[in-house]
Amino acid sequence: MGLYTKQRTLAKTVSCSGIGVHSGKNVNLTLKPAPINYGIKFIRTDLPDSPSIPACFSMVVDTSLATVIGHNGFIVSTIEHLMAAFAGLSIDNASVELDSYEMPIMDGSAEPFTLMLKEAGIEELDAHRYYFVIKEPIELNQNGKSVGIYPAPDLKITCTIEYDHPLINKQTYSTKITERVFEKEICSARTFGFLHEIEYLRQYGFAKGGSLDNVIVIDNGSILNQDGLRFPDEFVRHKLLDCIGDFSLLGLPILGHIVLNKTGHAFNHAFIEKFFSNKESWETCSF
Repeated sequence: MGLYTKQRTLAKTVSCSGIGVHSGKNVNLTLKPAPINYGIKFIRTDLPDSPSIPACFSMVVDTSLATVIGHNGFIVSTIEHLMAAFAGLSIDNASVELDSYEMPIMDGSAEPFTLMLKEAGIEELDAHRYYFVIKEPIELNQNGKSVGIYPAPDLKITCTIEYDHPLINKQTYSTKITERVFEKEICSARTFGFLHEIEYLRQYGFAKGGSLDNVIVIDNGSILNQDGLRFPDEFVRHKLLDCIGDFSLLGLPILGHIVLNKTGHAFNHAFIEKFFSNKESWETCSF
């Protein structure tokens, strides 16, 4: 994420296909350039009149298994990895067309989407890019979970997770978020789950598209994926990736230090609601 003075979009249209991790449905995805102040909008081409929905926090309708946005009776599910890729590459405006209700999971990370966006190229638009500049700390603490955001000259994220499992235990990852860091250190970290949880979800009709091709699966004392981990701390890096996607729903990039402890989509969303109720703690400005 660079400190760009101008808004950015894609230079050309790109497409891919994949499977929804929970629905098990095949989905075709197309990313298109968009004009000034368009933001990121998801368009359901499988529905009459191809309705659209903006990717913003006020449209979030579910955070139990993924980040889901909804409007006028239709939804788009599991948007966080693509949204992280847009934010990680500082892309402000794009149209996202898909022909199902769930985004393709690809390999369980944001890397395939990042590579798509790099292939499309980035075009600068003739309009100012605005930022949320943090002036005073905002914090949310509840049941051992916490999110705080503090003044800083650029975007930095510190993420801590803790699981009662010997392969994870407590992990912390802290970094300034630049496009290079996002591409090299964050975007390829995959989603993960425990074998008993995945079996439970399948019993209730979820995780139909989940496999070792798109989820790190952890059993009692081992990782079932043949190739193992991409990073020794891939678990916390993926949680940080999810955070980038969830916080992109603020609508503008942040200049501040985000500190997360044992959070998930639901708690991140609760913090975003608190963020907007503390308007004296931040201001918007361009450079």
